[in-house]
Amino acid sequence: MTGDICRADMILHNGAIWCGHDDGMCEALAVFAGRILATGSDAEILGLRGPDTRVIDLQGQFATPGLNDNHLHLMPLGISMGWIDASPGAAPTLKALQAAIAARAAQTPKGGWVMARGYDQVKLDIGRHPDRSELDQAAPDHAVVLVRACGHVTLGNSRALEMAGVDEDTPAPPGGVIEKLNGRLTGLFAENAQGLLRDAPPTPTVDELIDAAERAGRYLLSQGITSCMDAAVGMAAGFSEMRAYHLAKRDGRLPVRVWQVLLGDPGRTSIVPECHAAGLVSGVGDDMLRVGAVKIFLDGSAGGRTAWMRQPYLGDDDTTGVQILPDEQLNQMVDEYVGMGYQMACHAIGDGAIDQLITAYEKAIAAHPDQTHRHRIEHCGFSDDAQHQRMKAAGLLPVPQQVFVYDFGNSYISVLGEARAKPCYPMRTWTDMGFKPSTGSDAPVCKPDPWPNIYNMITRKTWNGTVMDAGQRLSITEALRAYTEYSAYSQNAEHIKGRLVPGQLADIAVFSRNLLEAEPEEILNDTYCAMTVLGGQIVYQA
Repeated sequence: MTGDICRADMILHNGAIWCGHDDGMCEALAVFAGRILATGSDAEILGLRGPDTRVIDLQGQFATPGLNDNHLHLMPLGISMGWIDASPGAAPTLKALQAAIAARAAQTPKGGWVMARGYDQVKLDIGRHPDRSELDQAAPDHAVVLVRACGHVTLGNSRALEMAGVDEDTPAPPGGVIEKLNGRLTGLFAENAQGLLRDAPPTPTVDELIDAAERAGRYLLSQGITSCMDAAVGMAAGFSEMRAYHLAKRDGRLPVRVWQVLLGDPGRTSIVPECHAAGLVSGVGDDMLRVGAVKIFLDGSAGGRTAWMRQPYLGDDDTTGVQILPDEQLNQMVDEYVGMGYQMACHAIGDGAIDQLITAYEKAIAAHPDQTHRHRIEHCGFSDDAQHQRMKAAGLLPVPQQVFVYDFGNSYISVLGEARAKPCYPMRTWTDMGFKPSTGSDAPVCKPDPWPNIYNMITRKTWNGTVMDAGQRLSITEALRAYTEYSAYSQNAEHIKGRLVPGQLADIAVFSRNLLEAEPEEILNDTYCAMTVLGGQIVYQA
């Protein structure tokens, strides 16, 4: 490193820097023009210092490539950050939930909407979904909408049903459920029927969407997350979300890198026709904002008993969940989208839905052999060995969110039994088979904070300590690889980000403790992000 050398824009030194699973550790790194220039010892890297170099002493802190959440909903996350937090930690009982709703209603003009999200009936003290009459008790003069944590079940009170124009005679749309008991609406809407309630409040404006993206993105930066996949662009406000994203980027209000997955579901409002007409196909964009794939929903959530299983859930109703689309329609849609130039990233959690999706992908790949996209199975929670072999042969990617096992593992046991629930989301199996499985949060389904996610990958423990198949544990370096390099791989971006090596983007997360040496409980309970760097610029400091 002598002679006519390039002087760094930034140097991070005196740290424990994890460059990647196969790249090892270094003491220091240099950044130039937004990318990693060099890594090495303090002495080597400080030799790249120039008169204008910003030198940062890490003081022994631990740095990794910026984390990449493989599946979340950025704008809905930002919007719901202003809603009532109905998660078990904030509202563990029905009375606490009702009190939170009543308090928000007191601050809202009569006739207005009160929105809440995050409850899990398994963790609620009553052990069931709240009834609309119980929501009426909390806010009789307001329309109340309460979304389950998974996002696949929505509850409404009587005023919300009235505002939405729903009564006992309203038919459930295909792929949707409107629950009745003895002919009476309980207020529960699942899958495609949720739109009857969730589309009734005013649609967010473009300005509100930009605010939401900025709010959520800044929160992600505070957790060391520099990239994410937005899993259903168009779900909140249709094609306006694409406009909001580009305006946010233009005006410097998009804090994180976003890989966009376009809503293509016929049961909602597909934005694919408008995007395709505008030339927005997979790969279009830049390193900050790029069109990724198209998403179709095939089923729901296991904890909500709407994931499509081949065998019934526990209980007397003999339900196998919800099959949202018939085979022929799905096969036709996937073939059409792939033919239009799109990668696919479809939601399938239950083994029935996974099987249906693999078949659709196999048919599309055979019909379009010139396509090289890495088609994804979003979540892929309850797959089996035969399906893994088919996925491997077809080049498909399982794209799980391991925090599901932490947050919902006990719910899975309650609705499926231990034998079926505990092997779910088999990261060890997928890793050993070479699938390069990544991880994320599906926020706002789960909080995007990385600690429960990492904790579960290395322990397979749920929030209350239940071990969900210890044989599926990963090492800490494998867990970090899932959050960085493999998430980049799932976005066809492993050549530009996910590792701290020369030439890759200088996206860096600095944490308060060395994750390679910490106990799992220390990672979960006593670790925070100290600094985040995006493209060689400090964008967050604790």
